[in-house]
Amino acid sequence: MTDTTDDIAQEISFQSYEDDCKMLGNLLLEVLQREVGAHMRDKVDRNRILAQSACNMRMAGIDDTAEKLEKQLISEMSDMSLAEALTLARAFSHYLNLMGIAEVHHREIVDLCRVRRQKKVATLTKSCDDIFNQLRQGGVSPDQLYHTVCNQEVEIVLTAHPTQINRRTLQYKHLRVSHLLDYRDRQDLTSEDRDMVIEDLVREITSIWQTDELRRHKPTPVDEARAGLNIVEQSLWKAVPRYLRCVSNALKKHTGKPLPLTCTPIRFGSWMGGDRDGNPNVTAKVTKDVSLLSRWMTIDLYIREVDSLNFELSMNKCSDSLSKLAHEILELESECDVHQSWNHHCYNRNQVKQQAAALPTQLPARADQPSCTECNVGQSHYPRSEFPRTGRPGKLSQQDEPESSMPKSPSQNSLRNAGLIAKRKMFAESQVGRSSFQKLLEPKPTQRSGIGPYRIVLGNIKDKLIKTQRRLELLLEDLPCDSDPLDFYQTSEQLLEPLIKCHESLHECGCGVLADGRLADLIRRVATFGMVLMKLDLRQESGRHAETLDAITEYLDMGTYSEWDEEKKLEFLIRELKGKRPLIPLSMEVASDVREVLDTFRMAAELGSDSLGAYVISMASNASDVLAVELLQKDARLAVSGEIGKPCPGGTLRVVPLFETVKDLRGAGSVIRKLLSVDWYRDHVIKNHNGHQEVMVGYSDSGKDAGRFTAAWELYKAQEDVVAACNEYDIKVTLFHGRGGSIGRGGGPTYLAIQSQPPGSVMGTLRTTEQGEMIQAKFGLPQIAVRQLEIYTTAVLLATLRPPQPPREQKWRNLMEEISKISCQNYRNVVYENPEFLTYFQEATPQGELGYLNIGSRPTRRKTSTGIGHLRAIPWVFAWTQTRFVLPAWLGVGAGLRGVCDKGHTEELQAMYKEWPFFQSTIDLIEMILGKADTPISKHYDEVLVSESRRHLGDELRMELLATEKLVLVVSGHEKLSANNRILRRLIESRLPYLNPMNLLQVEVLKRLRSDDDNKELRDTLLITINGIAAGMRNTG
Repeated sequence: MTDTTDDIAQEISFQSYEDDCKMLGNLLLEVLQREVGAHMRDKVDRNRILAQSACNMRMAGIDDTAEKLEKQLISEMSDMSLAEALTLARAFSHYLNLMGIAEVHHREIVDLCRVRRQKKVATLTKSCDDIFNQLRQGGVSPDQLYHTVCNQEVEIVLTAHPTQINRRTLQYKHLRVSHLLDYRDRQDLTSEDRDMVIEDLVREITSIWQTDELRRHKPTPVDEARAGLNIVEQSLWKAVPRYLRCVSNALKKHTGKPLPLTCTPIRFGSWMGGDRDGNPNVTAKVTKDVSLLSRWMTIDLYIREVDSLNFELSMNKCSDSLSKLAHEILELESECDVHQSWNHHCYNRNQVKQQAAALPTQLPARADQPSCTECNVGQSHYPRSEFPRTGRPGKLSQQDEPESSMPKSPSQNSLRNAGLIAKRKMFAESQVGRSSFQKLLEPKPTQRSGIGPYRIVLGNIKDKLIKTQRRLELLLEDLPCDSDPLDFYQTSEQLLEPLIKCHESLHECGCGVLADGRLADLIRRVATFGMVLMKLDLRQESGRHAETLDAITEYLDMGTYSEWDEEKKLEFLIRELKGKRPLIPLSMEVASDVREVLDTFRMAAELGSDSLGAYVISMASNASDVLAVELLQKDARLAVSGEIGKPCPGGTLRVVPLFETVKDLRGAGSVIRKLLSVDWYRDHVIKNHNGHQEVMVGYSDSGKDAGRFTAAWELYKAQEDVVAACNEYDIKVTLFHGRGGSIGRGGGPTYLAIQSQPPGSVMGTLRTTEQGEMIQAKFGLPQIAVRQLEIYTTAVLLATLRPPQPPREQKWRNLMEEISKISCQNYRNVVYENPEFLTYFQEATPQGELGYLNIGSRPTRRKTSTGIGHLRAIPWVFAWTQTRFVLPAWLGVGAGLRGVCDKGHTEELQAMYKEWPFFQSTIDLIEMILGKADTPISKHYDEVLVSESRRHLGDELRMELLATEKLVLVVSGHEKLSANNRILRRLIESRLPYLNPMNLLQVEVLKRLRSDDDNKELRDTLLITINGIAAGMRNTG
């Protein structure tokens, strides 16, 4: 669990937490003794004790003794052999991960379960029950509360940003340890049961120790998408109905009305397989495959649920409408049975030979087997999906194969036997093939008249789901698929219709208790996940669209589009958008980069808004950036529609400008005003998107561009301006927040972030990204996911009905402007203007070595330049987090606060902190990250790794860090850093005896590696220290 998700860390039982940490540490030492011997185990423990003693001295203020102990620790590490260093790194890294597991286990959600077992009454803070009660007590009427909740639209978008450092195999093993800790807390266990739990924990820790911690190959975009789908399957699939029950029960308690069955306050989106910004590995083909794979998995999950319902709903009593539907199904099946004959399905051997060449070299593995298979990975209640093979790029490497839920490919000999494959295909798709297995288990239609009506309807649903799944498998293999639309499900409405009839029938017959159980859960899942689990956003950089239009206008002898001024671009784009003919000639030949952009729009036209979400334009800066995408989208839809002879499926995609740099944020409101002033565009938004404009603001690049404080203020003002622009044109707005996991990239507690947005910017709608390690931290366990979903709901509800306070007076805004200006100047002077800083950064941090981690499919830089400007925000923050300097989160803040305090405005800043939620949250987050910084550790990096001529830079920055700490405490009124979050401070302190040695060891390994950079064992040791420090800091980038 990351520290920035402490929305749910209100309380933690430290005694039991420390007991579990001690128990897990002792078990790890037991495993070490068996795996590496007593001598190495004792060395690991000795280093821990030395580090613990040094930490105790530091906290007691006895710095001289602490320094001596740290020097002794450094000396021991410098004398270690490479094998010993590797073992020490692995041991401390695993222990920090085990501490993280114990921390998650002991958070408030677990304590609440204990309270409830003791039959005591407890209400979770920030829960639906808690906030609904507060609002009712505060004067909100039942109707207003009910309608606001029912109309809420929150979408959580999971992205593939490379910040999840643990392999998925280890994530699953960590989940198993968590489940064992949970089981160990049961009150009904005997002493023998507890001993067996300890034995199981030893087995799990042994398995973890013997597993390679490092990814040996970069994941592909398809691998990343599978990881996202697995989070849905293992956690969100269970969490969503539980969360919706919580909302419904709280609504009924406080308004008298439950949440409507098909009402979904929260949905999910994804960038995994759709985010092509700076990632050449994400192609149109990859996006299409990921979308189809997501649909396939959705159907697979629904089939399992229908199987369970089929067993549960065995009753005969039903409503007239359901009885009629069941009889219609029986009659239809009887007619089909009469018209089918053996001769109709027999095939000529010669026909098979003729068709074999046109068939694929392999069928989706296990397509002819039942969809449910036994698998208890992660102790999931549901078996994991067996994905169909596509035989395409994106296949997992051999090392990572066990992590995937996909079956192994058939042997090469079987792949060559095209004739046999043809027979299998025709056999599997025919009723003959179906009868050979499935009909042995199911009664014939003539025998089904005695079966309960619910089972008949559910059996029909399952048949259509299976046919839908088979159709998707054919599409994944690029095979022709001319299925009758009546035989498969195209929309969630088609699936919901018979399920809702079953629900209504049960209520009519007095079986509401059954209707509101598993069946209601399935209906809510269908309403939330639809037919795709998560709609896939597409993202591309604005410059790629300009290059595409350059190719088109030059081919048509119209000049070079990118050289035109903004007015000429708009004139051209509006004229073409109003026209009815395609713009791009079919005969036009273009470069591969341009072709890929055009192929992406064509793919989007084929899939439509039923499968895809928004089209996000990164680095947007003008109205023409949005209209360019609208034109390319329109042209692709015209071309596809002309080819298939009917309108494209679904609607056009929402086009969402993403404003990232400080300059673009400052112009965001003007761009939206310009866009909405265009009659064609405004009419398009009203007609096709329900009068709704979506705008995305980026936290990462703005922070790297100008520093965290300036970025926070510019984001606040940009949101105000965008909301005002949309209000001027009577257009509703949804703000899409591109937040990272770390404070330096806009991370922080969800509740705090939403509650500190500008008034009026969260009016019942919100989109936000969750990425990397944050996805696992917030949604990896069902009970934690339920809590996070409640927090999203209640935070948005409060921001809508009780908006946060704006700055009390204009003077506060003026002070913010002054702090921001000084802060930005100071930050840029250090990072961009100082010619020595880039080299200092490269020497003092492991930034250059981060690329070996293989944690993401995209490159670490947008362009080949070595400057900081083209370095992505994630490695920029990641590198400074490793050295415990966390520079991007605080640099410039001290200078800005000092500049205002020196002019006598200290009291005004203290009043701003107490009364203005935005200012308070900004200071609190900076204070939290300062609490994680460690001056002696960062100084050690400089002393060993940085050239003597540049060490003064580090000394100056550390002086600035200490000054920033003092100024932040003056403004907040706290005596110590994180004084308002003692739980967090104590958790951080508990990790230091394991975290500090990891940093000291990393310095030693970096020193050796930089004089022997081809040494793979040294590189592995370094990467393991990076893993361990990330686990201890609870942040990557």
